[in-house]
Amino acid sequence: MSEPKLVAALAARLHEAEASRNVIEPVRGEIAMDDIATAYAVQQANVDLRVANGERIVGRKIGLTSLAVQKQLGVDQPDFGALFASMAYGDAQAIPLSQLIQPKVEAEIALVLEHDLTFEKHTFVDILRASAYALAAIEVVDSRIQNWDIRFVDTVADNASSARFVVGSRPVPLLQIDLTGCAMELSRDGEVLSRGNGAACLGNPLNAAVWLADRMVQLGTPLRAGDVVLTGALGPMVAVKEPGTYTAQIEGLGSVRATFSA
Repeated sequence: MSEPKLVAALAARLHEAEASRNVIEPVRGEIAMDDIATAYAVQQANVDLRVANGERIVGRKIGLTSLAVQKQLGVDQPDFGALFASMAYGDAQAIPLSQLIQPKVEAEIALVLEHDLTFEKHTFVDILRASAYALAAIEVVDSRIQNWDIRFVDTVADNASSARFVVGSRPVPLLQIDLTGCAMELSRDGEVLSRGNGAACLGNPLNAAVWLADRMVQLGTPLRAGDVVLTGALGPMVAVKEPGTYTAQIEGLGSVRATFSA
């Protein structure tokens, strides 16, 4: 199959899986494990389709920011996916489980940009100056690949396994947060299920943000004022098996709740 036909076929398969809430076999059987460009082309085909259908991109998510997970998948870099307004839920707003396949939650720090990031090579200072504030966030990841049996090209093609996200309502300027040392606890009904801190995200969430800002400029789609950037997990993700509320508490940022309904 020629590359454009392969990209179109895999994008259609992933789109249908998400729409019908079914799973498919890993795509790495048809995309070489090191063919990152084709995997991103599949992702972009479905991003373009959603935009053509009237959806609005509101930012980007960064995935695979844990060095342990990168090692597990045999890669030396994070990945990214597009965030749409339709994915955004308010703090404690009900997220229907019936719309998801095999969801998991992870606690993150979200940055909201006040200025565009258009340099070829960004620095910590560029990100600090461009960020209006940070928010506590929970990303709901979901895989259209059977049993989460993913490698790098699988998750990239599948929009970095993104599904929904919730941000807190307490915006905090970056100068008021210890981005590396801030402790995180993710709990349900008072039981702590995941712990971590800012250092779990590539050593510092700003490392992830710098990587993303550079990457988006290379692709000709720079991060813009108003964009939400989910910088990556601060600790292990937790599978969501039944309705309930998951609360992420991040030191300096307060809490945010992802509530799942039957």
